[in-house]
Amino acid sequence: MKPPKSSLEQWAVLAAVVDEGGYAQAAAALHRSQPAVSYAVARLQEALNVPLLAIEGRKAVLTPIGKALLKRARSLLRDWDTLERVALSLTQGWEPELKLVVDHAFPRQRLLAILGKMQKACPNTQLQFTAAVLSGAEEAIVEGTADVVLTTRVPTGFLGEWLLDMPFMIAAHRDHPLFELGRSVTADDLARHTQVVIRDTGVRRPRDEGWLGSTVRWTVGSMDAALAVLRAGLAYGWLPEHIIEPSLKDRTLQRIPLAFGAERKVPVYMVLTHPDSAGPAARAAVELFQRHVLAPPQSASH
Repeated sequence: MKPPKSSLEQWAVLAAVVDEGGYAQAAAALHRSQPAVSYAVARLQEALNVPLLAIEGRKAVLTPIGKALLKRARSLLRDWDTLERVALSLTQGWEPELKLVVDHAFPRQRLLAILGKMQKACPNTQLQFTAAVLSGAEEAIVEGTADVVLTTRVPTGFLGEWLLDMPFMIAAHRDHPLFELGRSVTADDLARHTQVVIRDTGVRRPRDEGWLGSTVRWTVGSMDAALAVLRAGLAYGWLPEHIIEPSLKDRTLQRIPLAFGAERKVPVYMVLTHPDSAGPAARAAVELFQRHVLAPPQSASH
């Protein structure tokens, strides 16, 4: 068997140049000098004797050959990463750290109850928890920066297990002008008023979701901030039912009577990002979410 002409390290550098959008950005992401990144890509192209990258404007883009080869190389890079993770898990037993990313819409009390059970199940594992909005959870899966992810969309190439459907509702302060119409509210009615939306925490491919027909939108950083805007009477918006319910009970907010489209449910999936190398803490987290997500919420201390 002939020794390979290229190395996995060179392919990893090429992938970084493509993902980050250029040599300088890849150098910053890899903590290397730009000449070192350029040299690695140049050596790779020389070894294969094929053009892998072309410069369009200021951005490095893959040639058709480069696109086909990098797709195969990414699979090898994932396998290599899995191999190293398996080796680490075999030597360490329980993971010293578990990275959990959860979509911001997931019911908070239920999440805290599950985290409390995780603390008891793996007390020596440090938990890194991050709340994500929209594509932020998907990026954590694709980039492998989390061990367990709860997301509303499962990226291509990954398997996710459905956990629940999250009901959303549209609401506003009880004194909002929409309630003065005295009839069902239409899309044209909504478009004349300010809507509050939550900023996507993803960077690579941020997206918008839900009704976005208003000419004026306020963008905030969290569900809590969006709720505060609604309670102040500054806008209307879509939020998870479990977040709005207390404000409906104290009659600060009211559900907007839409003529059509008032019911909206968002599925939540669980993804184990490194299933082949997942350690006992990651698998314990998966089992706890599977077992308790549909159970009645309890205090996190129980």
